[in-house]
Amino acid sequence: MTTYFLRRLLLVIPTFIGSTILVFTILQLAPGGPLEKIIQELKTGGQMGGEAGISSISISGGNILPESAMRELKRYYGFDKPGWQRYLIWLGVWPREIKHRNFTLKPDMTHIEKRVGKQSGQIWKVDIKLEGNKYLVYEKDGTLSTIWKTDIEKINDDGSKEGVVYQREFSGILTGNLGKSYTYAKPVTEVMKPRFKISLLFGLIGYFLTYIVCIPLGISKALKHGSGFDFVSSVLIFIAYSIPGWALGGVLLVLLGGGSFWDIFPLGGFHSPTEIWEKMTIIEKIIDQAHHAILPIFAWSITTFATMTILMKNSLLENLSQDYIRTAFAKGIAEKRVVWLHAFRNSLIPIAAQIGYVIAAIIANSYLIERVFNINGFGKMSFQAIMDRDYPIIMGFLIVVVLIRLIANIISDLAIASVDPRIRFK
Repeated sequence: MTTYFLRRLLLVIPTFIGSTILVFTILQLAPGGPLEKIIQELKTGGQMGGEAGISSISISGGNILPESAMRELKRYYGFDKPGWQRYLIWLGVWPREIKHRNFTLKPDMTHIEKRVGKQSGQIWKVDIKLEGNKYLVYEKDGTLSTIWKTDIEKINDDGSKEGVVYQREFSGILTGNLGKSYTYAKPVTEVMKPRFKISLLFGLIGYFLTYIVCIPLGISKALKHGSGFDFVSSVLIFIAYSIPGWALGGVLLVLLGGGSFWDIFPLGGFHSPTEIWEKMTIIEKIIDQAHHAILPIFAWSITTFATMTILMKNSLLENLSQDYIRTAFAKGIAEKRVVWLHAFRNSLIPIAAQIGYVIAAIIANSYLIERVFNINGFGKMSFQAIMDRDYPIIMGFLIVVVLIRLIANIISDLAIASVDPRIRFK
């Protein structure tokens, strides 16, 4: 079994790479990317800067964007490199260009001094010199710089040259750098972390409540098959299964959120407004958090709850009809012992097989619920990133979802092996 799971862990690598290549390629081919969006804003007289981290550029009257500004935008969004190179840079196996400094060489110039920043509290200047057919960067002590590189980006009609000095570093997901959000102008991990915690909290609570309730309920329905309790509960379960969680959430808000009926629960949000939340004691915060979480968790878990309950019932009924169960009854073994020791364990196999799917659904299916309840969670963030063409956040979301799904599948295999002694992984 150890060898099997080691192989499964190794298969995570090609699966992850294949998934990211597919999504990365689709994003690059999709129309209306971030570059087109910012150009349109600039052409309509908008300004981009501040939050997005690009130097302010404004144009009016629908004029064509200056070529220098276009180069700056492409460099910022990474579109100055071919697609395959951008993917390798994102992975962190190809050097990323950072700290760009522009310069211009007049037609008769073969040397220019350029200030590139500060070093040890002192102004840092370098010399850019033409040697042969290539420009090189030298430190002030005359040594060839190992930190700064240079490229000539354009030769103008008058013979002048526009170039850039930059540094290189290996920085990508393999080094823990998911990039910087275009929308929030912050590292992707900083944007994702608080929102991931919110979705994970709701998802895990709903996940555990589902299993705690659906397994005993499914067993009761199987043992009382055909009774009034089984009929009524089946009707309710199939109604719950047929209603999407987000639609049920909307109905609950209308009924219980102070709309046309009862004002029992808040209309949404993760907790009370900040000015009220900060004045609460720990106990009051726990109560307030639970009050806001009841309806979202109910809507989050309703579909999975219905599926698991029916699955548990049908699995137990199937096992109770097997020959080994009839043989156990024929031997005079007590009913409770037959049901709980023999049939119950085998009935858990389909439930265990669903663990991976349910864990993956905690994050992947969270958007619509968060939208209905106005919860600033992981799913809502990812959808907004798609609308804004915020590629770093989209790819960061993909990483989390793919890894959760792959790990969840391995957990499912472990769960199946633990409840079914007949399974031996080789």
